[in-house]
Amino acid sequence: MRVILLSAVLLSLSCQAQIKLPSGVSKAAGKFLPKSAEALTETDASDGLKEALIQGVKTGSDLLGGSGGFAKSELYRLALPPEVADIEAKINANPLLRAALMPKIQELKEKLNEGAERAASKSFPIFKQAVVGMSVRDAFGILRGGEGSATRYLRNETERPLQEAFRPAVQSALDEVEIARYWEPLANAINQNKRLLGRTQDIQTDLVAYVNQKATEALFSEIAKEEDRIRRDPVRRTSELLRKVFGSL
Repeated sequence: MRVILLSAVLLSLSCQAQIKLPSGVSKAAGKFLPKSAEALTETDASDGLKEALIQGVKTGSDLLGGSGGFAKSELYRLALPPEVADIEAKINANPLLRAALMPKIQELKEKLNEGAERAASKSFPIFKQAVVGMSVRDAFGILRGGEGSATRYLRNETERPLQEAFRPAVQSALDEVEIARYWEPLANAINQNKRLLGRTQDIQTDLVAYVNQKATEALFSEIAKEEDRIRRDPVRRTSELLRKVFGSL
């Protein structure tokens, strides 16, 4: 009796194993898969990375380009260029030079930061073009590379030509704040007192290059922060493509 019962059970299991769901049923079930389970193509990954970077550019440009974006930032506030930064302490130590030059130094710092803010406010179309024109190789590897990986790739691929494209905007921003009116008298005064300050040569500082470098570094830093927010927080994925690409991780 036990043998007959066991045979019946085995036959039942065998029949069930041979039953196949109709193709229509399996397709219908696929409709209920979450978006992140949909097949992600290399093009999707590349486009999603670019969209995230553009969102980061916009966020960074708005933040740094606003009033106080550099001047009030503990992280990004501009000091004197390194070529003259060591002179500031020497000027401050001399009562006569301190009275004559420290107000000019303070004014210059304020104008450098204001100029950087104005440059950042002009940066969005320039940085966006760099992102759009970037050829993303191994998009899947960058997507899965962890926090900041897309921004690092953008920086490695575009930083030098991007700074060249950005330089006219920086020059325009510094012209708007009349930087020469603050810089030239200070530079002349420092050069006239160079021996007293322990220098043998006149200072020749490219303020445009200095602000360009500092503004670019700050923008890349903010782009990376926004990329990381998009990776971590679904709320930051403000388009279907961002949800699909970063939701697949």
